[in-house]
Amino acid sequence: MRRARRRSSSATAALAPAAAAALLLCLAGAASGPTAAAEAGAKGAAAPAMPAAGGGAASAAVPDLDPELVAFYVDLHRNPELSLHEEKTAAKLAERLRWLGFEVTTGVGGTGVVGVLRNGAGPTVMLRTELDALPVEEKTGLPYASTVKARNDAGLEVPVMHACGHDVHMTVWVGTAARMVQARGSWHGTLVLIAQPAEEVVKGAKAMLADGLYRRFPKPDYVVALHDSPRVPAGKIGYTPGYLLASSDSVDVTIYGKGGHGAAPQTTVDPVVIAARTVLALQTIVSRENDPQEPAVVTVGSIHGGTKHNIIPDEVKLQLTVRTYSPGVRRHVLDAIARIARAEAAAAGAAREPAVAVVESTAATWNDPKLTERVVAALRRQLGAGNVVEARREMASEDFSEYGLAGVPAVMVRLGAADPEALAKATAAGVELPSLHSSLFAPDRDPTLRTGVAAETAMLLDLFGKPAG
Repeated sequence: MRRARRRSSSATAALAPAAAAALLLCLAGAASGPTAAAEAGAKGAAAPAMPAAGGGAASAAVPDLDPELVAFYVDLHRNPELSLHEEKTAAKLAERLRWLGFEVTTGVGGTGVVGVLRNGAGPTVMLRTELDALPVEEKTGLPYASTVKARNDAGLEVPVMHACGHDVHMTVWVGTAARMVQARGSWHGTLVLIAQPAEEVVKGAKAMLADGLYRRFPKPDYVVALHDSPRVPAGKIGYTPGYLLASSDSVDVTIYGKGGHGAAPQTTVDPVVIAARTVLALQTIVSRENDPQEPAVVTVGSIHGGTKHNIIPDEVKLQLTVRTYSPGVRRHVLDAIARIARAEAAAAGAAREPAVAVVESTAATWNDPKLTERVVAALRRQLGAGNVVEARREMASEDFSEYGLAGVPAVMVRLGAADPEALAKATAAGVELPSLHSSLFAPDRDPTLRTGVAAETAMLLDLFGKPAG
């Protein structure tokens, strides 16, 4: 883990809020760059119009979308980076925060970025985004589709795509930062913005916390975030009190047998047969051992063994994913996997017990109910009650949970990303639109970005004691 390096720009920090807002002109990384924007501020040039929460040209609730913010999104989408390798992406976000006057620290928990904006006495609120993309080949056909290929940690060349919408999250985060700078005369407190690496491998939140996120920087009173959803129409926000996302455990199981000739199975202990019986027996954990009212998923996603038709191998490897909400159910399921694997091996006469290891995990994401109620009220005032809808919890996982487990009330809301007409047609036909992690996933860009900035700004202003709307 690289040691964090504290960087700040005194010249940029000295910019007045209105001049800092003018720095949005540089969000696309245009040739003029930050120097031209700084010169415009120094000359007293007027900042582009950035409506305060509750007003704007587009509607009373959602302001117009700055074209340069769209260009910034396009740049991020075209240039994704894999988990733990988000150096260029992190640099882009850090640069934008410096232009806006934040105290910026890079290299937190790897490639993480922390920006701090101190604005007098008041609460401390943390807003989180993610940096990383996925090893997926984009097939959206968009004119700005990613064609990036990169080496993964195994040294293999893989395609890379923002198939989970982290480019949306980052763009909204930057747009929200600019609006909060412009509005800083009307709120008081400390705003902490973090750009987290390695969410897709559920390592980044733990790494940032271990690197002193809550010790070296102002510890927040609240943590908020949003995540795009292809199941919610663009222009709407979904919320879920309590459990939002499941815990996730990646489990490796290696079954040991005794290899030999496929024509003489009596001389072997066949690990392929043991693996097959194990896969079937694992399904009974959910169907026969678990309370049906306590959701759980046990999926065997990979099984590998052997090299040739007529050779019984010495071992077979299974890879499982486990999803639960309740910590008690989680413990039971993991214990049951080990118990069943060992019992099947013993029943087959294997001389060696299987190796069972949890190699990657994150806890369930819990939305603090009181904090959820508060931000939902703020969102309804800003966006309208009909645009803030309760959403069902999901068995997907992510490591935002770590910030709440570290002792701070936290909430994540869902940002609608689906084209409303396409979603309505798909629902009527009983089909699903491309999901997150799909090579075909593409958000309804402009309304998604516009609503995201309005939503994050509304939540922050409310938590700083200035209700939006």
